[in-house]
Amino acid sequence: MKKIDLSACEDATPEVDTGLLTGWLNRTDLARELTLSVDTLQRWETRRMGPPCVRVGRKVLYRMEAVRDWLREQEARKQGTSRAVAARR
Repeated sequence: MKKIDLSACEDATPEVDTGLLTGWLNRTDLARELTLSVDTLQRWETRRMGPPCVRVGRKVLYRMEAVRDWLREQEARKQGTSRAVAARR
């Protein structure tokens, strides 16, 4: 059995989660949550039609609560459109 030298790990500082990005998703994670492609989210960002996002350097982040609000708006918009179409008939 091969011995592993852990002496280098003893001095290593453990990575601490500061919680700074708690409540935020990157583009890949949001695409997975919404079952969309990353390309679709990029296209929406370019056209300013998707959920609001923030750029930090090259990273694009989405606040989860803002995404939920955006989804509610989409739902309300669709329901409003359905009612308007039904009223015209």
